[in-house]
Amino acid sequence: MNETSRQDHWESVYSSKASTDVSWFQPRPERSLQLIERTAVGRDEAIIDIGGGASTLVDHLLEDGFTDITVLDVSGRGLEQAQERLGDRADNVKWVVSDVTAFLPSRTWQLWHDRAALHFLVEEQDRERYVEVLKSALAPGGHLVLAMFGPSGPLKCSGLEIRRYSIEMVEELLGPEFGLQCQELENHITPMGSNQQFLYSCWTRRE
Repeated sequence: MNETSRQDHWESVYSSKASTDVSWFQPRPERSLQLIERTAVGRDEAIIDIGGGASTLVDHLLEDGFTDITVLDVSGRGLEQAQERLGDRADNVKWVVSDVTAFLPSRTWQLWHDRAALHFLVEEQDRERYVEVLKSALAPGGHLVLAMFGPSGPLKCSGLEIRRYSIEMVEELLGPEFGLQCQELENHITPMGSNQQFLYSCWTRRE
């Protein structure tokens, strides 16, 4: 799927569903918040949430006192839903409408968070581009918090094929520049009651 097709697909998803009805919805993204806290990233250090869409992660980061937050998503409508929910607090966040594979970072961040964006990149060239963008955007010594469908996760999500991951596959994709700090599997229960296995991992970019 090319960049235009991905954007059209996700604009359609966010235009037809409320943010609380999509399969990846979490009232509080507990595991992501725990791993971000574990990195000990400072409240004034820069965080970017890849594929954030209408996720509530940004709400909780603001509540926890983080002051330099960027949310990137291919769907402008997804970001609009988050902005509408946040109200005036949305002005404290930088919003970027872009496919991650086409993103051209103009700065660096200390923490890159991605829950459920990478596993939609089923083409090898898109995964390679993802890692290129990651390396351009994440500062040396920075932290990477990744979550994607695990080995027993679903084969499709939102009508799209996905790529399931083992931790060995993630290690191979990222290469030796990233050191694994932790990993764990979690069963996510969707708003529809389905069970989805996620693989969470935390990495540090070697300086």
